Amino acid sequence: MRSARGSRIGPFGRVAHKLGRRVAVRASICFPTRRRRDYLAVALASVAGQAAARGCELIVVEDDPHDAQTAALAARYGARYIAHGAPRGLNAARNTAIDAAAGELVCFLDDDVEVWPGWLDALLAGVAAAPEHGVFGGPIRARLEGSRLRSCGREPLPVTTLDLGAADTDAEFAWGANLTLRRGALELTGRFEEALDLYGDEEDWQRRFKAAGGRVRYVAGAGVDHRRTGRDARVAGLSRSAFLRGRNSRRYDVRKGVAPSPAAELGTLAGCLWHIVRRRCGTGIVLTALTAGRLAEMLDLAPLPPNAADPVYLSGRSGTLGRRSALAGAVRDARAGLLALPARARVRHAARRAPRRRVHVVGVARAEHLRTVARLRAELLRSSHDVALHLAPPAPGAGKWTNINAALAAAPLGDADWLLIVDDDVALPRGFLDRFLLLCERFGFELAQPAHAFASHAAWDVTRRRPGVLAHRTRFVEIGPVTALSARAAAVLLPFPDLRMGWGLDARWSALAAEHGWPIGVIDATPVRHLRPVAGDYPRDAAIAEAEAFLDGRAYVTRVEAAEVLEEHRSL
Repeated sequence: MRSARGSRIGPFGRVAHKLGRRVAVRASICFPTRRRRDYLAVALASVAGQAAARGCELIVVEDDPHDAQTAALAARYGARYIAHGAPRGLNAARNTAIDAAAGELVCFLDDDVEVWPGWLDALLAGVAAAPEHGVFGGPIRARLEGSRLRSCGREPLPVTTLDLGAADTDAEFAWGANLTLRRGALELTGRFEEALDLYGDEEDWQRRFKAAGGRVRYVAGAGVDHRRTGRDARVAGLSRSAFLRGRNSRRYDVRKGVAPSPAAELGTLAGCLWHIVRRRCGTGIVLTALTAGRLAEMLDLAPLPPNAADPVYLSGRSGTLGRRSALAGAVRDARAGLLALPARARVRHAARRAPRRRVHVVGVARAEHLRTVARLRAELLRSSHDVALHLAPPAPGAGKWTNINAALAAAPLGDADWLLIVDDDVALPRGFLDRFLLLCERFGFELAQPAHAFASHAAWDVTRRRPGVLAHRTRFVEIGPVTALSARAAAVLLPFPDLRMGWGLDARWSALAAEHGWPIGVIDATPVRHLRPVAGDYPRDAAIAEAEAFLDGRAYVTRVEAAEVLEEHRSL
């Protein structure tokens, strides 16, 4: 264990107001590059006149040792030149540009783009028209110069593109080839994750930004051409680039917890090969290379280790499911459920004869989740135990644990046998509470949680359900989405610390369990589904800062210790 906005306040309240504060608009236009002078020359030539006319600065960041020719090229167009001294990665170059930039807007352009005439004017107008947005992007149009690539037109050209139409609109993401950030968005979200490269680099940052309440805007007139020339525009060059992109995209999918199964990856590869044969399409060759890169990454590497940049009390993975991984998880859950039918019947029969317990349930019920909360209430009240429900709306501005403490103050635990803390975005299986408490008591757990189903968002691998297992004893139990404390554990852990987000609290609780000699674990026989991405409502940097302050001087379990399974229980 270790010791440790705008004129109208919109739905994001103070966040939107911060992002939309009115200041003099001045942009810093930044080009991360690595010895690609021919591309960079075209990019700088296309934007330098626009920047000079509007009083904006140009910055070139060389992700490599100093290169005199690139420095001279930057000077020719009035750009500042900064060299890392060694390759550190695209996001490191973006962070260096942020540190050097003086503008209220920080505009990132790839070194292989050519901006459209009027790009900067359209961008500044779009920013002024959307004061509650903090991130902006525009069209990205692929342009292969001198290429003989034959495409059937059914698939896009194998270069990053974006086209959301002819009108400005909100967007899910903007891509790094044409990406602009307000300074307030950077203050809100923090820096780019330098451990990511080539894929997921800007997406990871925008996911954190949106989790903090930020909004992304597509500016239809602020477009760029994404160029490939010479060898880079030929099938071999495009395929080499796609192969590397495939490896990195698979790595990022694993980090997010949404990586497709081997069978799914092979199915995609077969589809790409068939596309080549059926359509005689060169784009299919490049897409085949991308899928081959994903397979190579899957075969060459063990599951991606946790992000080394994350604090050791976090899992290092997002645990977020995509559509495909959620569907695959549902199939795995169905199969595991069929195999578990005999054991489930035995557990259900034993639960009918179990002593009646007093169960105190607390949680925060947000207005946007009332339907889920209604189902949660109905399931818990279906129990044969004596259940007291205290699911209250959150107090304005208060954090989760402040609200839970308030609920407990209003309805004290008293002589309850168990305290159950529930989130308002979780789905419980039928007959949940009777079976869950039976197994907690049968295996002596003082602190426990139900396992996550395969189709559940879950950041910790150790909490995922194990087919054929009733429960597994661990060194770690999460603080959500459902956590059970015995009366013995509650006497030690209450009152809860007055935290807003509570990151690191489960690592602390787990350390306290070890100090007191409590068995703790995960109940596999009652898997739940967390319906929304893990910690998706929290600004990451603020959550980590809160956790660091809370854990300072306190013992906690690390993610290595948290991953240990001490015992599996396969029978009653």
